[in-house]
Amino acid sequence: MNALRYIVDSLLLIALFFVLARLLLQLTRADFRNPLCQAVVRLTNPLILPLRRVLPPVGKVDSASVVAVLLVAFVKVASYFALNEPAPPAVFWVREMAIEIAEAVLSMYFWAIIVYALLGLIAPSGISPLQSLLASFCEPVLRPLRRLIPPMAGIDFSPLWACILIRALMILLQNFI
Repeated sequence: MNALRYIVDSLLLIALFFVLARLLLQLTRADFRNPLCQAVVRLTNPLILPLRRVLPPVGKVDSASVVAVLLVAFVKVASYFALNEPAPPAVFWVREMAIEIAEAVLSMYFWAIIVYALLGLIAPSGISPLQSLLASFCEPVLRPLRRLIPPMAGIDFSPLWACILIRALMILLQNFI
């Protein structure tokens, strides 16, 4: 039973990361001509395209992507309760969904910033699809920190401080569980 729980949880976590990536890439105005963005779009289209037929965008926010994130988080929480314990009240489900989504977003940004910083150290002037995707994804988070903490001796410490702040938020989130 533990192996089944692990497989289901892992697959739903991957699905949550992909639909969240699509939503966050839309919000950060990433270049969707990038091959990695196109891969995310192709993987999430089976869920999002049917939702788009029913849900129009609200301003610049794609409501179908938001609903897809909520649906995948709901299925993840429902599978957890189905495989582990009896179902709690509905309010608890909403709380668990919010925690799942927040943990996934923080984890995505944490690892994206680490990879972005490492790519910047390894190939500072190199341009690759991954580097341009991570730049559009991470720069909205790093830019305000760079205003507070300018580069010292040519080294940008904003990724370090961003990771520290994200980990602190993750610890605070764990206290709510």
